[in-house]
Amino acid sequence: MADLAIIWEWLAFAVRWVHVITAIAWIGSSFYFIALDLGLNRTIPGPADGEEWQVHGGGFYHIQKYLVAPEAMPEHLTWFKWESYATWLSGAALLMVVYWVGAEMFLIDPTVADLALWQAVLISAGSLAVGWIIYDFLCKSQLGESPTTLMVLLFMLLTVMSWGYTQVFTGRAALLHLGAFTATIMSANVFFIIMPNQRIVVADLQAGREPDAKYGKIAKLRSTHNNYLTLPVIFLMLSTHYPLAFATDFNWIIASLVFLMGVTIRHWFNTHHARKGNPHWTWLATAALFIAIMWLSTAPMKRDDVREPTPLESAFMQVDDWEDARNIVQGRCSMCHAAEPSWEGMHRAPKGVHLETDLQIAAAAKQIYLQAGVTHAMPPANLSFIEPAERALLRQWYRDGSGVWGAGLPWSG
Repeated sequence: MADLAIIWEWLAFAVRWVHVITAIAWIGSSFYFIALDLGLNRTIPGPADGEEWQVHGGGFYHIQKYLVAPEAMPEHLTWFKWESYATWLSGAALLMVVYWVGAEMFLIDPTVADLALWQAVLISAGSLAVGWIIYDFLCKSQLGESPTTLMVLLFMLLTVMSWGYTQVFTGRAALLHLGAFTATIMSANVFFIIMPNQRIVVADLQAGREPDAKYGKIAKLRSTHNNYLTLPVIFLMLSTHYPLAFATDFNWIIASLVFLMGVTIRHWFNTHHARKGNPHWTWLATAALFIAIMWLSTAPMKRDDVREPTPLESAFMQVDDWEDARNIVQGRCSMCHAAEPSWEGMHRAPKGVHLETDLQIAAAAKQIYLQAGVTHAMPPANLSFIEPAERALLRQWYRDGSGVWGAGLPWSG
């Protein structure tokens, strides 16, 4: 069991690495094309909708855009789709590895909703699909002709989901799932709308027909939504490292305000790239929103962490070295990992992990094993002077507890 924990941690690292790399590629190409499209010189006569000269890496690039399509199908055509697909697939895999497999620690909070594992996983996966269905319905309705109204309704949908996730999952999982919910909409836009519409245009060109401009218009609407949703998604994905963002009763409001920040920031860049001025009011609005988020993050949690231990947690509290392990954690870790940290200058427990009670310590057994037993990641710079023998005891405690729990499983015999 202990060796499996190490293997699983490296698997999560590998999947996260792939996810970050593909996300950089997707976001980079998205930002580039939005900036390119807005900055095209449309005063030059000719069949193209606009063109631009750019210099990079010692070479000059001459780029032209056709609003619908060129007169003939080009021989070489580059499609931008795999960045989106790979980002979503790797993100979904990471969600499964971290939150589904590690549901007892990261996904399910019995003080919020006492869910069985299968229920939590079903809500996790089902909500992503339902979100896309609702969003796609709104876009295909008459509201698609009113982009501003559609954006307001999209914001309302995201706010409702933000609140809803906090009613069933841990705060950390709630914000992460809101990011996955939004990213699913973005990637589905590429897979179900943008790419099929582009294929229709290509097929018309190959058949000698004049492509219908409506397909480009529809794809442009979805691409614009993706542009405004990108920054909030990045915030939500990073929020898992910052308990000030997720470990508060107002985390759903914080997440909602982040979407407004994404709009104000992107509005400035989009306006600037389109050479329509520099709306500096957007920076003041962004600063005001961020100050509001900082203020909301100081609100204390109102829930009581009172519940029955799971079978795995009970196993860690039953082994012979439990009391010694608990004393080490409480002596070396709890000064920071507490509801009210005693370490000077620290106001919130790192990553929102509390290690004060027996239940909290048992619930975090795997992370204690990896962070303070196998590695020296915790305490940072060994500020609490944990001894090598104590790290060895923490490793043995986790192995013993894993063995007790595993002995009662159907596959252990």
